[in-house]
Formats: sequence, structure tokens, C-alpha cells
Amino acid sequence: MPPDVRSWFDLSRMLDRYQRKLPLVLVNGLAEQPESWFASRVHLARHFDVKVPEILVYDGEALHRQIQAGGTVSVDYLTDRLEEYLDGYVQRPPYHLVASSLGCQVVVSYAVRRPERVARLILIGASGFHGGENLPVLDGVRRSDYRALIGSVFHNGGFVTDDLVDAFRRKFEDRRWRLGVLRTLRGTIGHSVAELLPRIEAPTLAIWGADDRILSDVAGSIRAAARIPCVFQVVIPRCGHAPQIEKARLVNPMISRFLRGKLRSVHPALDARRFLARESTCRDRAWMPTGAGYSVIRSS
Repeated sequence: MPPDVRSWFDLSRMLDRYQRKLPLVLVNGLAEQPESWFASRVHLARHFDVKVPEILVYDGEALHRQIQAGGTVSVDYLTDRLEEYLDGYVQRPPYHLVASSLGCQVVVSYAVRRPERVARLILIGASGFHGGENLPVLDGVRRSDYRALIGSVFHNGGFVTDDLVDAFRRKFEDRRWRLGVLRTLRGTIGHSVAELLPRIEAPTLAIWGADDRILSDVAGSIRAAARIPCVFQVVIPRCGHAPQIEKARLVNPMISRFLRGKLRSVHPALDARRFLARESTCRDRAWMPTGAGYSVIRSS
């Protein structure tokens, strides 16, 4: 074989030059499917090997085997599913884990269960940290009001398109898909991971929407997340429960920089401490109309 041809097959040299990207795993929430990461995958794939495990497929065989066997679709069950996926199909720890809503409970549980396999965590609109949740999905199913269901997720009503409403309507008209949703709700509603937060070893970024209508107490959730030993928190103004969609242009670079250890600071408007201070001020004051203006009355 000519020398120039042999050089094309110099495997040892190729391996020296080739460096595989670190796995980044995206875990969706309760009312979402893997497609909810559509605004993030391409951007994050520039620096990471992006994986999207479908551990919560409402009409899927695995979920319905669990239901038919009389099992509960719980956070522990979903954590087991995530662990099976990572052990069987990725096999390259440590992993970066990025999750939203209910998915945050799953990755927190995994991070505490397998701390040596987690590099960094990003938690977006995390549920189960503090207080209850407003779950319009229940009313949406009962009243077939899918526009209200989707609208509760976003601060900007422009994201509630007719196509998206129709897509959700078709999903919920599928009895098998609907059963999977309701059993998952039954198994996960009210679950808390608050006691696990101080045990998280991985550096963590928590991203919140200031106008999140799903979480009953955003400020309380932020205070709870502060119990994570190494946490950096940001709050995005004029944003609901899905910052990775509604504010993708802001969130994607933030995620990438944090995972690469390059997020040193954020704009003051995103500072979680500023949000908490403002919330505290609002609680301490009541605004009452007095003619042409307003007077401030301090609460007792």
C-alpha cells in the first residue's frame, strides 16, 4: 500500500487527535415530551454530545407495562429508568444533566444516588423544592381546555399557537396517552426532593422564570435551592415555566457557559437576590388607591 494511502488509515494518530464531547443529557418534565428541547439541542450540540432519553413516553410500552403490573409511575421509577438508560446506552460518565420541571426531581434523585457519575447539573423551573404546584394539566384534561393548559406555561401568549393547541388536543384524545399522563400525575404529584438538596455534590445552575405560574412559590423554591452546596441561581424577568423555550437565546449560552466553567456572573437584572428582595418588599407593603395616586400601607 502506498505511504500516502497508509497515512489515511493511521488510526493511532486519529485517536490522539479525536476528543469525544462530554455527554449532556436533557430530561423533560411532566407536561413535556423530548421535543420540548427543540430550541436547545442544536446550540448545545456545538460543545456537547447531546442525549435526550425518552424515559417518560405516555403511550410507550415501558410505562404501560409498569401500569399494568400495578406499579406506580413515581419519581423513583423515573430515576431508575434514567439510570438504566445512562448505564446501558451512554456509558461515559461523568454526565452533565439538564432538566426542567418534574425532570429536575429525577436528575436530583440520580445525582444524590450516583454522585460520582454527575459532572454538573442545570435545573430549569424545578418542581418539588418548596410548596405546591398549580397543575392546569388536570383542568385542561377535564374541561378539554388545551389552550389554557399551554398558556399557563408561558408568560408570552404568542407561544400558544393553534398548531400547538391542536397537537395537544390530538395527544389527549388518545386514551392510552391520556392514561399515561394521569397515572404519572397520580404517582408524582406532591413529591418533594427538598431533603436531597443539601446532598447534591455537583456544581448546579438553577434557572427560574420570574412569572412562573406553575410553581406556587417561586421565591420559596429559590430559597430552598440555596441549600444546594454549590449553586448559582438566576431569575429571568417576563418568563414563565419553560425558560428553555421562551427565553432560549438567553438560556442556551448560559447553559453552555456554565457547563464549560465559564459562567462567572450574570446581568444584575437576572440576580436571584434582587428578585428575592423585590418579592420581600412586595409582601411587606400593600398598595391602596387614594384619589389620583396610591398610598403605601405596611402590613402588620
